[in-house]
Amino acid sequence: MNALLNTGAPLLRDAAEALAVAEGLADSFAREAAERDRERRLPHAELENFSRSGLWGITVPKAFGGPGLASVTLTKVIARIAQADGSLGQIPQNHFYALEVLRVNGSEAQQRRLYAEVLAGKRFGNALAELGTRTALDRNTRLTRTDDGYRIDGRKFYCTGALFAQRIPTLAVDEHGVGFLAFVPREAKGLQLIDDWSGFGQRTTGSGSVLFDSVPVAADDVVPFQSAFDRPTTVGPFAQLLHAAIDTGIARGAYEDLLQFVRNKSRPWIDSGVDKASDDPLTQQEIGKLRVRLAATEALLERAGEFVDRAQLAPDEHSVAAASIAVAEARAISTETSLLLGSKLLELSGSRATLAEFGLDRHWRNARTHTLHDPVRWKYHAIGDYYLNDRLPPRRGTI
Repeated sequence: MNALLNTGAPLLRDAAEALAVAEGLADSFAREAAERDRERRLPHAELENFSRSGLWGITVPKAFGGPGLASVTLTKVIARIAQADGSLGQIPQNHFYALEVLRVNGSEAQQRRLYAEVLAGKRFGNALAELGTRTALDRNTRLTRTDDGYRIDGRKFYCTGALFAQRIPTLAVDEHGVGFLAFVPREAKGLQLIDDWSGFGQRTTGSGSVLFDSVPVAADDVVPFQSAFDRPTTVGPFAQLLHAAIDTGIARGAYEDLLQFVRNKSRPWIDSGVDKASDDPLTQQEIGKLRVRLAATEALLERAGEFVDRAQLAPDEHSVAAASIAVAEARAISTETSLLLGSKLLELSGSRATLAEFGLDRHWRNARTHTLHDPVRWKYHAIGDYYLNDRLPPRRGTI
């Protein structure tokens, strides 16, 4: 398929250039976002343009030929794309997550080779989560040593982006239960991608199943994973930061569509003496509350990115914990704001907003689906424990 034959991408030198490219892409992605959602039309062409833009390589360190842009910049890029299309905003999340694991735990040779692939325009998907395990942290997918490398056996689900990727970073455990991340080539023998994602939101993320039937993988493509949580690293807060960016972008998209819809709406259904909904004082009050909430969410997201950037430069027990808490704060408020704005969009726009010609209900559906990734209630618990008892949060990918 042509969408898997990316042959190169430009190098974006700084944050201003990356944000300008993201802005242009977002404008083009927004035009058919409702249609893609309604028809569940997978965004192969859009992803090709996205990865050809150079944005998928902006976190590659300068030492390996990339621009090494800050996490703050990446969150703004992801949020802007998610504003246009929540699914498109989510698809690269695990690509960047895998690159962070590679940065933290990969050998220099692995980094040089895999980063070069990314700078050439290749996309990484993911095969991390599994269904039917005792907890969300348990894994049954096995990594077995062979004479010429390893083989992988197991089944994964919620594999966002795998359908569109040239490599599928896969979390598997060895005979000792130790986790590794294998950067499995898409064309590997025994690898099967199944498009069975049927969520009522985030409908075009390609978050289906991946089957591994004695899939061979070279030793050079296997990177330690578990050790990224055995010591203080930014892998956990970095992952959560991108989830917060997705929700913040969805919230901003709902807000902008709400303004546009209300401005063009006729007299409120209760006669308040005004001719336009935008002149109704109760509607204005609601918009004002939403604007304040959204501004606070975007500010906390940027602040969290700054904490992650500092921890990446000097990771230790306290800098990583501070980053995790700052990200948890952003993740908590972005969860609530995206759900609130999606709901208020429907409330203030009325039943017409759910019509297929508008498709504005997708913002709430996207937010409701994506915010179920991990429970926000535990983030509040960790935040409170940190400030009240000076207790550091656990090191894992959900905080």
